[in-house]
Amino acid sequence: MTMKKWIVPMLSMTLLMPAIAGAAEPAATAVKASVNTPAAELRAGLDYLLSEHFTLAVTAMTKAYDGTTDAAAAYKALDQNALDMQPAIASLYGDAGAAEFERIFRAHNQYTDDLVKATKNKDAAAMKTAEDKVSGFVDEFGNFLGTATEGKLPAAAAKQVIRSHEDHVQEVFEDYAAGDYLGAYEAYRKGYAEMFGISKALSGAIVAQMPAKFESTKADTKAADLRSALNQLAGEHFALSVLQMQEQYEGRAASDALIRAEAMNTADFKAAIASIYGAEGAAAFGQIWVTNHVNAQADFVSAVKNKDAAAQAAVEARIAGFTTEFAAFLDSATAGNLPEAAGQAALTAHENQVQQVLTQYAAGDYTASYQTNREGYKTMFSVGQALGNAIVTQYNDKFQEAAAPATTDPAAMTKVWMKVGSGVLNINGTVTQMDTEPFIWSGMTYIPLRYLSEGIGAEVKWDKAAQQVTITAGSDTLVFWMNKDFMEVNGMRKSVGAKVFVNSDNRTVVPLRFITELLGWNVQWGQADHSITLTKKL
Repeated sequence: MTMKKWIVPMLSMTLLMPAIAGAAEPAATAVKASVNTPAAELRAGLDYLLSEHFTLAVTAMTKAYDGTTDAAAAYKALDQNALDMQPAIASLYGDAGAAEFERIFRAHNQYTDDLVKATKNKDAAAMKTAEDKVSGFVDEFGNFLGTATEGKLPAAAAKQVIRSHEDHVQEVFEDYAAGDYLGAYEAYRKGYAEMFGISKALSGAIVAQMPAKFESTKADTKAADLRSALNQLAGEHFALSVLQMQEQYEGRAASDALIRAEAMNTADFKAAIASIYGAEGAAAFGQIWVTNHVNAQADFVSAVKNKDAAAQAAVEARIAGFTTEFAAFLDSATAGNLPEAAGQAALTAHENQVQQVLTQYAAGDYTASYQTNREGYKTMFSVGQALGNAIVTQYNDKFQEAAAPATTDPAAMTKVWMKVGSGVLNINGTVTQMDTEPFIWSGMTYIPLRYLSEGIGAEVKWDKAAQQVTITAGSDTLVFWMNKDFMEVNGMRKSVGAKVFVNSDNRTVVPLRFITELLGWNVQWGQADHSITLTKKL
């Protein structure tokens, strides 16, 4: 891989339900939680369009590099994704805004295609030209978003986020071109997850800009986080499945790496189920999900490839059994809030679309295959909505948002937001793209010390010789040493609880719990998306 990171969960969640983490009961003034608010709908729509862009961009680039017969259809699907974004932009910023968006966004798809051709031809000059065009897109699109959102998403922050996205796409492609398929699809999962952080930040900026249009609802509620997390799981499952099935059909080497990526997605799904319905529920899910679903899809490919009608019919029967069994599981788990009939109808539609993508592909009807691919991918976001709605209905009090006390003076509060696996840092509405990310290691959450400190106005000094960081915050002086599990506050030694160290991005990281307790911050942990919200009156 060209970009090495500390190991973090690719799905930015461990727990989906606040109650299981021991969250406090909601205040009496809390309103009923819902995954279907106007702001949550905006976020879900951006989840879909932005994440689909990532999946199609990577697919188009790798197909073009391999010179496959479906490469042109893959690029056409990518271009159509850009066109499909235009109505959403028009609804927010008018036809002129939509036209400007289309001009900027569609062109950058061509730049990445140019990069593929240059890489394939080992044309260094053409590669430099393509990379320069991508950099120009980053600046132009960042300025567009900053202007469109009236600074709610600052242009500088937007550029950093877009640059990170482009780097992830290029990392996947470079690893793929080098034959490092395991690295490519590890990077794929990371880049895919990033799109959901981007949609959260962008939807939050738009909602803040147009509160009346979104009925004063919020895009970052616990219920909206749940829906987005389920969108991410379901969407990634579909995207990886169709890619793997195509690679297996063609006998290409990337198939095994995709099977591994699918297994990681399954593990994340299982952990999500465990967080809501316990270990027993997760075990039941795993048994149903893998045997006649994930494994059956591989058997379906073999049957189609061998033109074995009897084997194909047998696999289809197994998959039909999966839809029945899993629908019954969901009905029981959600206490009837996702009825068995509705669940089976959705699952059957999903399975039919997965199979049709492959059969159309095998028949050489690539245009139809990618059209079905896009329809099937969109279906997964309906699944995320339906399951999220069932869970929130079932445990509504655990997803309610407590109203802020009437005596709270927002101007006196400092609010810091960051997220495991994301470089986005939001301090009182000002968004910055960090060059590193919070992560979980050995069961402990670590955050970058410098960004937090400077973000709240503290002074940070680094002494390389002593391997020491000194932070001056008001009248307090904090000193940390690398690879030591203690520090000093105004000359008094305190145990950190774990070693402070420099991560692979050359940033000093410290345990979240220690630094927040030390500085007196209130911490709100987002179980649905591993977000970290720190508040304190300064």
